[in-house]
Amino acid sequence: MKNITVIGAGTMGNGIAHVFAQNDFEVKLVDISEKALENALISIDRNLDRLVSKGKISADIKEGTLHRIKTFTSLNEGVKEADLVVEAATENLDLKKQIFQQIDEFAPSSAVLATNTSSISITEIASVTKRADKIIGMHFMNPVPIMKLVEVIRGYSTSDEVTLLIMELSKKLGKVPVEVNDYPGFIANRILMPMINEAVYSLYEGVAGVYEIDTVMKLGMAHPMGPLQLADFIGLDVCLSILNVLYGGFGNPKYAPCPLLVNMVTAGKLGVKSGEGFYDYSESRKADKISKQFS
Repeated sequence: MKNITVIGAGTMGNGIAHVFAQNDFEVKLVDISEKALENALISIDRNLDRLVSKGKISADIKEGTLHRIKTFTSLNEGVKEADLVVEAATENLDLKKQIFQQIDEFAPSSAVLATNTSSISITEIASVTKRADKIIGMHFMNPVPIMKLVEVIRGYSTSDEVTLLIMELSKKLGKVPVEVNDYPGFIANRILMPMINEAVYSLYEGVAGVYEIDTVMKLGMAHPMGPLQLADFIGLDVCLSILNVLYGGFGNPKYAPCPLLVNMVTAGKLGVKSGEGFYDYSESRKADKISKQFS
């Protein structure tokens, strides 16, 4: 397995492409937007420079990594020789189904198709393909070049062979894979999102302020970031989307999104990416300071 295609050139997609290319895989990065692809290469270049400056990789490794990444705006062209396709598009079920139908049509029949979804059913995505046994979840953590965990999610029909293959592949990337089964939110977000939601509820109900809530969790529970700061980093819209998946999947009111979170997303206060969430990121250096906690 040497030829990897990554669908989606956003934060997660370019991070996944970076990690595969840095570990000697040939990577095709696909996005409908030329601008998104240009920005992805700039981001990868910048992240590699950071690794070089810290002495974690050599300049030669940086150049080799960039050389192994090719960009495409045509999905058909991007997947036709793939051994593995990793989809990292927006967290939207209908969009993912549409993408997987196209991948299934144009990728080699032997190719394994993975999704980087953080909460959407692998089994439901697999249902629109003719290779359900080769559909699997690879949930990387953000930022991908730094974070070690990969949640490997097997759908109802995912074969043992494909699961083992992706577990071993993840190790070749220097990651720690953890196998989980296909239920809403899997493990990472099934546990994380209710904690974030409860922190938002605590703010909403006036139990404590933003700084106080995050300080309790950082100093009392040894979390590197408080839950509200982490929600800003993830994106409040993403948090809301995952909570809706959990609520819809289980029908349990404990997963119902806090009204404050809903209102903030409606108002466009999405966290770091919009410049304002629970914290103010209007100055770029503030956003950089948050991001550097993960580098």
